[in-house]
Amino acid sequence: MEFLNVAIVVLYLISMLAFGWWGKSRTKNTSDYLVAGRRLGPVLYTGTMAAVVLGGASTVGGVGLGYQFGISGMWLVVAIGTGVLVLSLLFAPTIQKLKIYTVSQMLTLRYGHEATKIAGFVMLAYTVVLCATSTGAYATIFVVLFGLERWLAIALGGIIVLIYATVGGMWSITLADMAQFIIKTIGVFALMLPFSLSAAGGFEGIRERAGEEFFNITGIGAQSIITYFVVYTLGLLIGQDIWQRVFTSRTPGVARWGGTTAGIYCILYGVAGAMIGMAASVLLPVLENTDDVYAQVAIDVLPIGVGGLVLAAAVAAMMSTASGALIAAATVASSDVVPFVRSWRRHGLRGGAAVAAEGRKESNPEHDVAGNRLWVLTLGVLAVLIAILLNDVVVALTIAYDILVGGLLVAILGGLVWKRGTGPGAAVSMIAGSVVTLGTLAVYAGLAIGDGLYANEPIYFGLLASAVCYVAVSLATKPTEPAVMAAWNKRVSGEIQEEVPLEGPITPVR
Repeated sequence: MEFLNVAIVVLYLISMLAFGWWGKSRTKNTSDYLVAGRRLGPVLYTGTMAAVVLGGASTVGGVGLGYQFGISGMWLVVAIGTGVLVLSLLFAPTIQKLKIYTVSQMLTLRYGHEATKIAGFVMLAYTVVLCATSTGAYATIFVVLFGLERWLAIALGGIIVLIYATVGGMWSITLADMAQFIIKTIGVFALMLPFSLSAAGGFEGIRERAGEEFFNITGIGAQSIITYFVVYTLGLLIGQDIWQRVFTSRTPGVARWGGTTAGIYCILYGVAGAMIGMAASVLLPVLENTDDVYAQVAIDVLPIGVGGLVLAAAVAAMMSTASGALIAAATVASSDVVPFVRSWRRHGLRGGAAVAAEGRKESNPEHDVAGNRLWVLTLGVLAVLIAILLNDVVVALTIAYDILVGGLLVAILGGLVWKRGTGPGAAVSMIAGSVVTLGTLAVYAGLAIGDGLYANEPIYFGLLASAVCYVAVSLATKPTEPAVMAAWNKRVSGEIQEEVPLEGPITPVR
C-alpha cells in the first residue's frame, strides 16, 4: 500500500514537467520569461506569492518547531507572513509601477548612480544560496520516500525544477506555484491538521500528555522570536525573489491586496504547522531529528494515499521556493552583474557616460529568451552542486540573509521613503553595512561569542553602520539631480508605463 504514496509523489513530479512545456507556449519575449508578462491577476498572484515564500523551512521546519516548542513554533512562519504583509501594504504598489526587473534597477532609477549596482552582487549570492538550500531540502522527503542516497535525492529534485523553470520561465513557475499552493493548502489544512489533531486526542489530549507549557505562545523564547522578525521579515522586504513576484502583478491593486491575502495565508499556515507539530510530539515522542517530523507523520500517522498527498505538499513547498530563487538569480546575473562587469572591464573609471553609451549600443529591444534560459540552466546546475557538496547550507543562507539585510535594507527602503537620500550615500551605506556585518560575523564565529554565526548582533551592527553612513553621506553630498528625481517621481506615480530595458542605461549618470 505504501506504493500509493510513492505513486502520488511521482505523478506530481511528472505534472511539474508538463507545466514547463505549457509555460513555453506562453513565452514570447523577456518580459514573459522573467515576469510572466506582468499580467497576473488576483488569484494567480496570491497563489504564487504564498507559494514562493512558504518553502521547506516554513513547512518541514515549521512543523519541527511545533514538535519541539509547541504553539510558539509558529513564529518563524508568522514572521515571514508579516514581511509579506508589510511589503504588500506599504511598498508593493510603488514597486509594481516601476516596470523593472531587479532590485538593483530600482536603486539606479532612484539614485541615478552606477555604484548602486554593487547591490546586484549581494543579491546574486543570496538568491543562489537560497536556491541551493531549498534544493537540498528535497533530500528530507526523497530519502525517506524513495530510499535514495542524499546526493541522488537532491539531484532528482533539482533536475525537475531545472527542466520546468528553464523551459517555460516565470509562466511555468507561476502555474507550478499555483498547483503547489493548492496542494499545500489541501495537504496541510484539509488533511494533515485534522488527522493529526484527531489522532492525538485534540487539544485536551495534547495538553494532558505534553503539558500546559506547549500552549505558551512565547515558549520558544523572546530572542528567537526577535531573530525571526529581524532576519525573515526584513529580508522579505528587499529580496529579489519576492520583488520579482511583485513585478508579475497586473496592477498596483493586485500587488497590494493579493499580497495582503498571501500574507494572512502565511500566518495561518504557520499556526497550522505548529499545531501539527504539537500533535506529532504526542504521537511520535521519540524522534531525534525535528526535520523528520513532517515525513514521519505523513507515513506513520496518516492513511495511505493521504500521506502521499501530504508528502507531495512538502515537495511542492520546497520546489516553489527553489524555482523562484533560481529565476531571480538568473535575472540578477543577466541584467545587473554581467553588464556591470563587462562595462567596468571596458571603461574602468570613465564613468556613467561610457556605460550608458555601451548600453545604447548593445541593448536589444527584443532581448534573447534563449540567453535567459541559459542563465537559468547554468545557475540551476550550480545550485544543485552547492546543495550536494555542502552538508550545512543553512550557515551559508544565514550569512547571505545577514548581508542582505545588514548591507542593502537601508539603501533600498531609504530610496523609497526619503527624498534626500543620494547615490553616494546609498553606495557607502551598502559597503559599510556589508563589511561591518561580515566583520562582526567573523569575530563572533572566531571567538565563539554568543551563537557565533547564528548571532543577531552582526545584523544590528551592520544596520546601524549602514544607516549612519546613508544619512551622513547623503546630507554631505549634493541632492540627487532634479532630472533623475523627476523621472523617478513620474514612474512611481504611474505616468511612465514602458518597461525599463533588461540591459543598458536607465537614467543619465553625471
